[in-house]
Amino acid sequence: MELAGVVATSAHVAGTRSRTAKIAALAEPLRQCEPAETATVATYLAGALAQRRTGLGWRSLQRLPEAAEEPSLTVAEVDATFERIAGLAGPGSQAARAAAITELFGRATAPEQAWLRGAITGEVRQGASEALVQEAVAVATEVPVALVRRAAMLAGSTALVAAAAREGGADALAGFRLELGRPVSPMLASSAPDLATAWIKARNAVGEVAAVDHKLDGIRIQAHKDGEDVLLVTRSLEDITDRLPEVVQVVRALPAERLVLDGEALALAPDGRALSFQETAARTATELPGGAPRQPTNSSGERLAITPYFFDLLLRDDTDLLDAPAAERWAHLEELVPAAHRVGRLLTDDADAAQQFLTEALQAGHEGVVIKSATAPYAAGRRGAAWVKVKPVHTLDLVVLAVEPGSGRRRGWLSNIHLGARDPNGGFVLLGKTFKGMTDEMLAWQTERFTELATQRQEWLVRVRPEQVVEIAFDGVQRSSRYPGGLALRFARVLRYRQDKTAAEADTIEDVRALYLARGGTPPDREA
Repeated sequence: MELAGVVATSAHVAGTRSRTAKIAALAEPLRQCEPAETATVATYLAGALAQRRTGLGWRSLQRLPEAAEEPSLTVAEVDATFERIAGLAGPGSQAARAAAITELFGRATAPEQAWLRGAITGEVRQGASEALVQEAVAVATEVPVALVRRAAMLAGSTALVAAAAREGGADALAGFRLELGRPVSPMLASSAPDLATAWIKARNAVGEVAAVDHKLDGIRIQAHKDGEDVLLVTRSLEDITDRLPEVVQVVRALPAERLVLDGEALALAPDGRALSFQETAARTATELPGGAPRQPTNSSGERLAITPYFFDLLLRDDTDLLDAPAAERWAHLEELVPAAHRVGRLLTDDADAAQQFLTEALQAGHEGVVIKSATAPYAAGRRGAAWVKVKPVHTLDLVVLAVEPGSGRRRGWLSNIHLGARDPNGGFVLLGKTFKGMTDEMLAWQTERFTELATQRQEWLVRVRPEQVVEIAFDGVQRSSRYPGGLALRFARVLRYRQDKTAAEADTIEDVRALYLARGGTPPDREA
């Protein structure tokens, strides 16, 4: 199948708001492609690459050849190119990677180049989630969508399920089971603005007991144990077993031959205090060539310890607990996992007790709590009402320093805004960028506003006078070598533009640093 067909579908999907129309458009390439291409096509329709790591980023895409006049690339050729790039390592790999990208982009048309750039950087903005692709697979193969979703949950891969549905239909999908050593997509939590809303949303009946879990600021881990063999994967199902030997030891010591556990891993200081998400992420993401783990240290030179905290159990020996009520899974968890390695949990039917538990969780430095139904099965890969997270929202008043032209459905508008904190010594410090939370009305308004404030225009960037203040909500602050202040916002989203504030009243980089340090962060490598 030609890549142009996938790119045209992506553009069509980005241009419509109708969920039904999106699904119909996504289903067509899945019908037309060769069976052997199905997995790759399904991945590309979701706006991603099959290769988790390619070694490519924005810097690799700064100088690209002129676009081709006519399309010639096939999906198989593109996938093979990225597979080859992902396998490059050692001396000469950077030059080989650059040559491969030049060749690939030289054969791509302008729309294909834009799509490839977005796929590489994770910014294909088309409004097509993996859930929509799963529905498209169901339409294309005439298989019930519930069966597709469950199979994708158990396989940990929509692409794999799409290929199986093309080859064997419903019978092939019915064969997917929870298997030790094959990670499943993790169950996800929806959000609520406050505990009262979450309490109502997560409970199935009046008077029913619910669980209130600590919301830890770590990385999601899924642990598989088969005798002495242990597998650890992240939320994205990346294998990180070799990077967390202390977690492997904890899992290996649990009194069962076969287990599948769900939980979080945190970096702890020597005094047992939980460190920031950035500290945990740095430890779990860093490895030496060949996969050997480094031993990162904090600012005092002390080694960072990683400790697991489990909150769910999906398999115990020969008992598959995936469809069991949560209370049954939790009972098994308590029997097997010592309290020192379980997430803090309160079982209660009292909303006031839950509120007190939330207050104590925040005081202990946790992100918040997750309210969980005691009767729900483990809905892997789904974000529903059975789990509802409550986190206090951090906000900052920041200044827009630049803005990027929109793409896809946002084409013609100025979209992604660059956010700066005020430097008390003069100027502003870049903290990141976002287009999250913007309505069409907001996009239209800011396009006019930033056109007026524009000082310099480039193809992918419009620099503006630092005058417009915007209120930004975010989940936390993390270290970043990408930005001059050494810090960046996590999951930043626009709440509103502050016409009542001037840039001189915006929050400062010192405010941001104080928030970062208060949440257990170590001083950033660079100062503004």
